[in-house]
Amino acid sequence: MQGLGARIARRSRASPLAGGILSRGSCTKLFVGGLSYDTNEPVLKDAFRQFGDIIEVKVICDHVSGKSKGYGFVQFQSEAAASTALNEMDGKSLDGRDIRVHYAQKRNGGL
Repeated sequence: MQGLGARIARRSRASPLAGGILSRGSCTKLFVGGLSYDTNEPVLKDAFRQFGDIIEVKVICDHVSGKSKGYGFVQFQSEAAASTALNEMDGKSLDGRDIRVHYAQKRNGGL
């Protein structure tokens, strides 16, 4: 039985890596963090449109106040455009704030 337990333990150690690869959302959707609370969707779209055709731009806002939470998403039509945008925009200044750009992750549920 100890051999079976060791095999199960090895599999479970490998799963976070595999899960990380599988949990990454579309390679066309980018998370943009560190946004100024004044940055809106037209400003975000204008900053990223130079890298390719954009499908959707969303700045996440508080349900009660309607104010930006300081992050959003940009989805491109192509993976190449998203990759270029990520490389060019990560760490750049937008509306006076240095933004962070990463590939968006799929949500694992939650409240």
